[in-house]
Amino acid sequence: MKTAYELAMERLSQAAPAAKLTGAQKKQLAELDSKYAAREIALRDEIAKAAAAGDAEKAEMLQQQLVHERKKLQAELEEKKEQMRRAAAK
Repeated sequence: MKTAYELAMERLSQAAPAAKLTGAQKKQLAELDSKYAAREIALRDEIAKAAAAGDAEKAEMLQQQLVHERKKLQAELEEKKEQMRRAAAK
């Protein structure tokens, strides 16, 4: 006997089958992830340097920039991933 979760997953896969990604597409997705992760790490390093130097104002400004950048980059990343998934589904 199947659980409700298993039944729901079966119905979902019948209604909208998952797109199969090629190895190259998976590699592109991984490269996108690493590119955005590198940017976040760079901003975090800048924040740490400013905090270590005792520049609280600059650290706070960079922290706010990090929050803004993270939102923007996450939206961009998801958009690019979705484009790749749609292209793979065709």
